[in-house]
Amino acid sequence: MTAQRIARIAHEVNRAYCLAIGDASQTSWKDAPKWQRDSAIAGVRFHLDNPASTPEDSHKSWLAVKAADGWSYGPIKDPATKHHPCFRPYAELPPEQQTKDHLFITVVRACMDSEDVSL
Repeated sequence: MTAQRIARIAHEVNRAYCLAIGDASQTSWKDAPKWQRDSAIAGVRFHLDNPASTPEDSHKSWLAVKAADGWSYGPIKDPATKHHPCFRPYAELPPEQQTKDHLFITVVRACMDSEDVSL
């Protein structure tokens, strides 16, 4: 299984979770913008390279990638201005946002356990 395939699964799990908590802002993988797909693939690669990482490590990695791309904190996610409400330390995220990191890791690990992974 490729990192892109794992990222697609993780993205769709995240989208389903967001819908369950009342957030309909996530598009399907096929409709997601390139920057969003690239972010998910980078997250998968991080976990493949760091299999013992924690949800907090995952968030720190995501923050570093976003910061390098010019993103900063904003109360509403806005790709045009590169603002994101989760652009803050993991401990400051509400539990429903922390859950997304737990789900992401779980998907990556399940896919890693299920078959050979190719980067």
